[in-house]
Amino acid sequence: MIVDNLGLKASAERASSTSSLGALPEWRLDHLYPGMDSPQFAADLDRAGDEARAFAAAHKGQLAQRLAKGALVGAIREYEALQDLMGRLMSYASLTYAGDTSDPARAKFYGDAQERVTDIAGDLLFFELELNRLDDAALAAGMASGPLAHYRPWLEDIRKEKPHQLADEIEQLFLEKSVSGAAAWNRLFDETISSLRFEIDGESLTLEPTLARLSDADETKREAAAHALAKTFAANLRVFTLVMNTLAKDKEISDRWRKFADIADSRHLANRVEREVVDALVEAVTQSYPRLSHRYYALKARWFGKAKLAHWDRNAPLPNTSARVFTWDQARDTVLGAYGGFSPRMADIARRFFDEGWIDAPVRPGKAPGAFAHPTTPSAHPYVLVNYLGKPRDVMTLAHELGHGVHQVLAAPNGPLMAPTPLTLAETASVFGEMLTFRALLASASDPAERRSMLAAKVEDMLNTVVRQIAFYKFERLIHTERRKGELTAEQISAHWMQVQSESLGPAIDLGPGYETYWTYVGHFIHSPFYVYAYAFGDCLVNSLYGVYERAHEGFVERYFALLAAGGAKPYDELLAPFGLDAKDPKFWLIGLSLIERMIGELEAME
Repeated sequence: MIVDNLGLKASAERASSTSSLGALPEWRLDHLYPGMDSPQFAADLDRAGDEARAFAAAHKGQLAQRLAKGALVGAIREYEALQDLMGRLMSYASLTYAGDTSDPARAKFYGDAQERVTDIAGDLLFFELELNRLDDAALAAGMASGPLAHYRPWLEDIRKEKPHQLADEIEQLFLEKSVSGAAAWNRLFDETISSLRFEIDGESLTLEPTLARLSDADETKREAAAHALAKTFAANLRVFTLVMNTLAKDKEISDRWRKFADIADSRHLANRVEREVVDALVEAVTQSYPRLSHRYYALKARWFGKAKLAHWDRNAPLPNTSARVFTWDQARDTVLGAYGGFSPRMADIARRFFDEGWIDAPVRPGKAPGAFAHPTTPSAHPYVLVNYLGKPRDVMTLAHELGHGVHQVLAAPNGPLMAPTPLTLAETASVFGEMLTFRALLASASDPAERRSMLAAKVEDMLNTVVRQIAFYKFERLIHTERRKGELTAEQISAHWMQVQSESLGPAIDLGPGYETYWTYVGHFIHSPFYVYAYAFGDCLVNSLYGVYERAHEGFVERYFALLAAGGAKPYDELLAPFGLDAKDPKFWLIGLSLIERMIGELEAME
């Protein structure tokens, strides 16, 4: 058994144990490298630097000639191999850091690796810039047939960036300054969040278990957690305000130089989705607020016997329902059973995450909050991080992240350049996996009270995914728009937060004192501005996709796996066409929203 210098045993058998949840696994990062101080990591870092410099010396200024001689594909393959190597290095560094962002040794390791890899990327920066200066006709002819045709989707994709490309020297400056700019502010946010402690009844808790108490059956615990969150967030408001202002300004500078017309256009370009499609989604969800969130929370308030729900009651379990706790083994069996009911192949891929040490599940001080699936690089395998507390929502989160993992495994054969999936489809497998798991759990519920509780929990998750995320997107639009006029105070940011939250949640939710600070912990605002609409996009899309599956099983699994296996090699509209779906049709979004509306109607009928 190998033990790295962090004291983490690199074994799938290594686990944290609690009396109620069973053994919770920690991931095996030695699949990538044995440890932070391993000779293998240092050697690969040096090799990446050497090969990047050699690559630049051999190919810089020569790509037009390589294309003319039919040799461009060789340079692309070299570039792809370097991307894979750099991806492996940074995946290990970032996953190690995510395991405990409060550990100075890990923070230094991650920071040093990031600086080195950014320097290496500087030597490769010329390649895509120079590819975009190739003659359109000559490149089209070269991609028409032969080995270069394999890379056509990637080449066409990067050429969409051409109108926003800057001179090589400026691109180099932007890249090198990112380490001391946006990346540094992201790191400050992460380390601040992981260091926060919330005092509740003599306990000092980290963020994840404190947020979990907002779903506790005991109202006094929910209220205590809400006040503890507000108190700690308020005490750190100055830092979070500075981070938000700085990154919004940083983005404005970049957008201005790159000539993006709208504050979210760079995200839309990265997602390979038209602004009009996103605008249609936002408009459809906003118009549906009264029929969805306003209607549901009014219903929930009646269940609680209240005129209004306090904000800490929003995700509370329904009255007089038992709070079911899932052990880790039960969660695993539930998700794998649901996946297997859809496709044995899907379950087999997901099972590897459990059997081969690809999941990190325990809640630990300093561990990154929330959950994610990291694709790492096609030559390795994905990893999943969750903060598992045994709640039904944790089971759904596990199903969600494993959906990402399955997607990443299936897309990996496309290689480092074409495996990554644009955000328009990135949430497809994850939300679909959640839906499969929910349907399996609902089918097994014979007690009407349990069925109502499960249905309500699913509606709340869908509202959090669709309504809440669109509200987040609208909040970001307000912040980034107002930031162009000057720096925002904490009070101004909080006022915008309360505005969009009040609009989206409706009159049945009382957003009391303290809630105005809750914008501070949403990491997506910091790490990936305007990412959040992808969740709503994915949920509405999957609701439509699942409807197709329910109506016609024949051939669906094969088409579904083809969609996932495509990765980033095909645009979203082409991948949805075999299912008869068109996200460019404004009516498309109403299909997904109507499913939520029908489920709320089913709950109303249970009153």
